[in-house]
Amino acid sequence: MTSLDLSTSDQIADGVLAAGKARSAQPLTVAVLDAGGHVVVMKRGDGSGILRCEIAYGKAWGALGMGLPSRVLAQRAPSAQGFFTAIASASQGRLIPVPGGVLVRNAQGRIIGAVGVSGDTSDMDEECAVEAIAAAGLKADTGG
Repeated sequence: MTSLDLSTSDQIADGVLAAGKARSAQPLTVAVLDAGGHVVVMKRGDGSGILRCEIAYGKAWGALGMGLPSRVLAQRAPSAQGFFTAIASASQGRLIPVPGGVLVRNAQGRIIGAVGVSGDTSDMDEECAVEAIAAAGLKADTGG
């Protein structure tokens, strides 16, 4: 697999929402992007806030665009404020450098997409993404 397809993306999105319910998380929103950064699937749990789609997308898009999980971006942002300000401008504000944006890798380790989750704490968002990606038989890259 060189990029996430609709069936796998849908499975991941459903898995994120199920993982959130199993953990009693706040309502989640999930964005699944293919290797080219295009939204394949976006789903909102009932009661999810109105900005959650943009945040989930920004977490996934930023991870994919930088080739680094959003947790790594969050760790680097405080020491490179000028760089992240420039990235924010260049990306027209789309990059969200907080945990919850997870790269998806195939068996060979190649990036084939990204998953962004928003709605609960960033750690919970990331945990739900990791569980869903693994359940789909793929590798989740959180930078850890």
